[in-house]
Amino acid sequence: MLLNKEKNFISAVVYVYNQETQIYRFLELVNETLRNSFEKYEIICVNDASTDGSIKEIKRYASAVKGNVISILNMSFYQGLELSMNAGVDLAIGDFVFEFDLPLASYSSNLIIDVYQRSLQGYDIVAAAPLHGKRTSSKIFYAVFNRLSHTQYLLRTESFRILSRRGINRVHSMSRTIPYRKAVYANCGLKTDVITYDNESYLSFQDKDTLHKQKDTALDAMILYTDIAYRFSMIFAYIMMLITTLTGIYTVCIYIGGRPVVGWTTTMLFLSFAFLGLFVILTIIIKYMSLILKINFNKQKYIIESIEKITN
Repeated sequence: MLLNKEKNFISAVVYVYNQETQIYRFLELVNETLRNSFEKYEIICVNDASTDGSIKEIKRYASAVKGNVISILNMSFYQGLELSMNAGVDLAIGDFVFEFDLPLASYSSNLIIDVYQRSLQGYDIVAAAPLHGKRTSSKIFYAVFNRLSHTQYLLRTESFRILSRRGINRVHSMSRTIPYRKAVYANCGLKTDVITYDNESYLSFQDKDTLHKQKDTALDAMILYTDIAYRFSMIFAYIMMLITTLTGIYTVCIYIGGRPVVGWTTTMLFLSFAFLGLFVILTIIIKYMSLILKINFNKQKYIIESIEKITN
């Protein structure tokens, strides 16, 4: 235990969705680490409408902790990782805020402190990333995303991260809603860093609902933060424009060298130019729509049912 504890107020936001078997041990790790290193801290467990005994386990652990350091934020219904963590970070009051996307004690308490210490060296966002056990789907997503996006820093699989209050304020000033936090963090203009740690595996314990929500989030992130939709539409438009141009050339050749049916040449030329103009207009519209989507996100953030402050 440190004799001279850190003076900064620390918030830890923990996402909880059906982690009945892991949450108790994880809260032990986080609470002991923060209690031994910081004078003031809080732990916010964001309950994303869990259907198992996760809340019972949180309250069972909190009953053995002195003070009122643990709170439970109950979402009204299942809303997924991104919206739930946005709600938790908005509730947090710390000078620095830890984001634990998955409550698994797969690393040591020293790593949590190392991430905090690195943030004190001038980094507003610092993440801890495992070296092994990443899912193939995650590798493919990040490879494509980093290739097509224009973010300041590359994205990767992360276990948790810490944000300074300045970093949180910067991110909130950039967008009223944050559909994909890591993409916004990587392009907020502030200094970020990643600490990698050696691990035997990276277990996720994710059910079908979570995986389905993650796929939706990944698709949304691809559309909002990369040029994949615009590039696809441009390639398709170019192909169709090439086809219509060749059709027009073919029509002229038939008119000059053969005996076309009366009215056939005029009809084909008209259709060729019409479709050419249509695809050009669609390309312009798609570009404008992509810009509008990036500027105007959905105004509704999240829906909270209740907040429980557990006091002993």
